[in-house]
Amino acid sequence: MDKPQEILSVLNRETGIQFSGWTALSGGDISQAYRLTSDQGSLFLKMNADFAAEQMFRVEAMGLQALSNTGFIQTPKVIWRGNLGKAEGLLLAFIPSRTPSRNDRFNFGQALAKMHQQSHIAFGWEQDNFIGTLVQSNKANASWPDFYVKERLAPQFQLAFDAQLIKRTAIPSLDRMLQVIQDCCPELQPALLHGDLWGGNYLISETGVPFLIDPAVYYGHAEMDLSMSRLFGGFDAAFYQGYETILPQERGYEERQDLYQLYYLLVHLNLFGKSYYSACHRIIQRYF
Repeated sequence: MDKPQEILSVLNRETGIQFSGWTALSGGDISQAYRLTSDQGSLFLKMNADFAAEQMFRVEAMGLQALSNTGFIQTPKVIWRGNLGKAEGLLLAFIPSRTPSRNDRFNFGQALAKMHQQSHIAFGWEQDNFIGTLVQSNKANASWPDFYVKERLAPQFQLAFDAQLIKRTAIPSLDRMLQVIQDCCPELQPALLHGDLWGGNYLISETGVPFLIDPAVYYGHAEMDLSMSRLFGGFDAAFYQGYETILPQERGYEERQDLYQLYYLLVHLNLFGKSYYSACHRIIQRYF
């Protein structure tokens, strides 16, 4: 990685903003994160030297804009994206945050539900993107079961098989997966999703405004975001109470939750290894 001063010089030249320093931030699994001081206040810089970083940051910026364009949820403003020498960079507004109150979480739930009411003619998105460092296929499909099986589950099973993380005999057939998803899914309209909604991908600003960060955007079943939010302990009850004032829970959600969490568990299996196999296997055994 280039020295901090060299990176700040590039940013000065590219943006016209005068930068005076940076502080490394913790918490990023995929990219390095920094808080920059400048003549325009604090800004947030993500850096990544991966071969796919340019595309990762490009589609992340597109996703942030798509969520913000709904008018129901905020995202950090994208200020600049480009090459910083040995790494790609994404420069965003820095959002000072606070520990959410019950009311903050309730309002966040309502905002997310309103965002989920934004629909489209098909499931998918205009561009493939990433979940972590894994490519996420967003090929358009009129059928949610077809999309979920062919663009979500099947690619992750194939990655896991290729990496010898799962045996071929443990992978359900496409026909079986399609039948199970078709049997448990209601008729539904595509909903605009964050796509990777765990506790580290939202924040509440100091003024109480909910912000979404690090999206993996597409149009899918709204319950995908809810299922991911519950995978590692769940959000505060007030969040779900706020959400359900706008979009009440549909019959069969508990059954679909495990099936939807399977996608995220397979992603974790492929990103982080065999410690996630048993959770995947439990769902496969139960449903397929």
